[in-house]
Amino acid sequence: MANPSSKTELIGGVEKRQITIVDYDPAWPHKFETQRRIISEALGEAALQVEHIGSTSVVGLAAKPIIDILVVVGDAADEASYPERLNAAGYLLRVREPDWHEHRMFRTPEKDAHIHIFSVGCEQIGRHLKFRDRLRTSIGDRRRYEELKRALAAQDWPDMNAYANAKAELVKQIIVAAQT
Repeated sequence: MANPSSKTELIGGVEKRQITIVDYDPAWPHKFETQRRIISEALGEAALQVEHIGSTSVVGLAAKPIIDILVVVGDAADEASYPERLNAAGYLLRVREPDWHEHRMFRTPEKDAHIHIFSVGCEQIGRHLKFRDRLRTSIGDRRRYEELKRALAAQDWPDMNAYANAKAELVKQIIVAAQT
C-alpha cells in the first residue's frame, strides 16, 4: 500500500464541497468518543494517542460538523502497520502527504469524521493540541477564529484545502499566542 512518491496524493481527486459552519453541537464530544473507541479497538497498541482536535473539540465554537481526530502511531509512513485495520473499521484513506510530516488522513464514508495520522514525535501533534487548548481558554481568539470561519465559508472554494489555507495566518497567530 505504500506509495514511493513524495507528493501529496488525494485519493479520489479534488472534491468541491460546500463549506457549512454550524453552531456548536453538544453531541460532538459524544461523536468523538464513539470514533475514539472504534479507532482504539481497530489499532490497539499501535494508537499511541487519540485526541479530539479542531473546532468541534472546543465547547461553544461554531464549526463544520466534521469531527477531527488526531492519532499518533509509531511511524505514519509505515503503511503496513495500520491502514488495513482502519479500513476494516470502516475508514477510508483520503490523503497521503509523505512530503508533509508523513501525514495521512482517513475519513468515514459519511465524511463526518477525519482521522489525522502523525508519527510519534511529530511537531504537528503539539501544534494541533496548543491550538485546540488556546481556543478552549481564550474567548477572544475563539471569537476571532469563528468570525473568520463564517466569513470564509460564505465564499466559493475549489476544495476544503483552499478553505483551510485561507485560515492559516490566523491559526499561526493563535498558536504563537498559545506559546506565550
